[in-house]
Formats: sequence, structure tokens, C-alpha cells
Amino acid sequence: MNVYHTPVLLEESVSGLGLKPGGIYVDVTFGGGGHSRRILELLKGGKLIAFDQDEEARQNLIPDNRLIFVNHNFRYIRNFLRYYGIEKVDGILADLGVSSHDFDEADRGFSFRFDGKLDMRMNQRATTDASRIINEADEERLGVIFRDYGEVKNWWNLARLIVSSRQTAPVTTIGQFLELIKPAVPAKIEKKYLAQVFQALRIEVNNEIAVLSDFLLSTTDLLNPGGRLVVISYHSLEDRLVKNFVKSGNLEGKREQDFYGNYQVPFDLITRKAVVPANEEIERNPRARSAKLRIAEKK
Repeated sequence: MNVYHTPVLLEESVSGLGLKPGGIYVDVTFGGGGHSRRILELLKGGKLIAFDQDEEARQNLIPDNRLIFVNHNFRYIRNFLRYYGIEKVDGILADLGVSSHDFDEADRGFSFRFDGKLDMRMNQRATTDASRIINEADEERLGVIFRDYGEVKNWWNLARLIVSSRQTAPVTTIGQFLELIKPAVPAKIEKKYLAQVFQALRIEVNNEIAVLSDFLLSTTDLLNPGGRLVVISYHSLEDRLVKNFVKSGNLEGKREQDFYGNYQVPFDLITRKAVVPANEEIERNPRARSAKLRIAEKK
């Protein structure tokens, strides 16, 4: 039996919520339900609102009347909480990784290990997939995507190659895409390079940086005093945003001072440095290797 997804830093992240038995909590990345299941085990009453825009996450729903499942992007957390009559919550957890299920399904297009559709949509109802970006984005836009979202060193080369090569025929599969970009792939770091390229495309397809930014900015008003924000990120772009936000309350990381020179920040840091998985967890689940956990408490 295939496991849909193995939750990363499970105990560290859930304990980081500082659960109150009757509190209201949000898991904005339900996925396989691992974190949500653990939260529900520890709650004595209370309520858990779980978000996931992927329709396939429904197959993992937990039969518990304390759980409200929202099949939408967590970017809209404020609107949906208001819809359910919830103004404030006691904790919000976000695991920003792609589920193992999505990586292992060839037709989802997230992995270069398989030949399938060049898709990468977390929300299958969305209209823009990776194939559309590869076939329609101009050279400048492609370059920015690979440079900023994948930190690909030869981003200009790669963008130029794609634009010149795609004129022969539309690129619709992973196999076609890998063949097209082969001249730009450094042989010594092939897997790392392809991982960077695919990460960049995935971030663009799902608008991940804008979604994360909107979500983080929403949490300041949604958390009760003493409420916890718990975020697991997997690459430097995400982690930089999270780190800046919990330290300063804004995405730039600039701490504001009042008239007397005191810093005005909305959070106290529970983790001064990011928590990373122990070697034992990485051995059990290699996909946890790049995970970083940050926890902050609303003042």
C-alpha cells in the first residue's frame, strides 16, 4: 500500500502549536492528513479547519465532527474563516512541501523521474499548467522564473534554448521537455539542476510566493494573543519570507520602531533558529532533508 504522504517534523510542529484542549486551530496544508490527525488526537473538543486546494486530498478526510475541510487555496484563509463565523484562532500550521503522492503520480507532472503530462498544478481546476508556461512565456519571463524561483545558474541559456526549440512542436510531456533542455543540463549535477528547474516551474504554475505572502500577512489579525504560527518550508525563497515575517511582521524583515526606539513586532520567536529534521527522520523520509520549521507566538 502506498502512503499518500509522510508528515515532516510531525511532533515538533504539532507541539509547537502549544495546543489548548478546546482551542480553534487551522492546518492550511491538509494533504495526507498527518498533521491534522495528530492535532485532533490531542484536542479535547475544540475545532480544526483544514485547507487543501487539491481535490484528491478529500480521500484522506478524517471522520471527526470537529474537522471542517475547505477545498480551496489557503491564500483565502481570512474569507473562509469568516464564512464559518470564526474571527480568531489559537494556532495556524502550514507545511509548504508538495505531498509525496503528487511527486509519485506521473500525470501530475511534478517529478522528472517519470514521463507524463507537463502539468504541476496543485489545483487541477486551474487553467495554467507547466506546459502552457513553457510554450507561451517569452524569453525574459522564462529567465526570471528560472533565476528567481530555481536559482538556476545558466537561466539565460536555458530560457533562450526553450524559446528557440519549442517552435518545432508544442511541449506537452515531461519527456519532451527533458529532451528539449538536455543541451543546457550540466552532466555533473544533472539531478540537482533538474530539481531546480522543476521547482521553478512549480512555483510559477501555482503562484506559490504570492500565495505564501498573502497568507503570512493574514495571520497577524487571525491569531489570538498567545496563538502560534507554525511553518515548515523547503527552499530558501519560502524560508526567507517566513523568517522575515516572524521577526518583523512584514515580508521585508524591517523591524519598525516607536517614538522611544522600541521595536514594534507582532510576534515573539519560539524558535530563534529554524528546527531541522533529525538524521533518523531523514533516513526514514529523505524528502524531509530540506525542511525548516519556524514557530512564532502572537503578542
